[in-house]
Amino acid sequence: MTAEIRIYNPGTLGTPLGQYSHIARARASEYLFIAGMVASDKTGAIIGKDDFDAQARQVFDNVRAALESAGASFRNVVQFTTYLVDSRLIEKFMTFRLREFPQMFAGAPYPPNTLLIVDRLVREEFLIEVHTIAAI
Repeated sequence: MTAEIRIYNPGTLGTPLGQYSHIARARASEYLFIAGMVASDKTGAIIGKDDFDAQARQVFDNVRAALESAGASFRNVVQFTTYLVDSRLIEKFMTFRLREFPQMFAGAPYPPNTLLIVDRLVREEFLIEVHTIAAI
């Protein structure tokens, strides 16, 4: 069985405030729960210290690699939870998604995304972390 994923915004809710949808409904034989990805490469080196865009690119490259390791893609994502270390990064995150999500999702609807501001991540240098749930 391949996953059946329906991502949508019901008329009873307002328009999403960014590049995400309110609801993802999935029927799948398996789910992937991907730990929060941060801006480190496969050697553990931090990518983009003090550069939000470089960190966001690395984070989503890591999410892509995790998805591909299970034979999945961004089209299998049913939810993101994004953690930022400073509310002043929200605009940069919104700009990143507006620019990058159309290519990542190839015109498919964007999955729900909860955005949280936290005091810090596992290392002070990290500015963003993204936890992902996918259905396959």
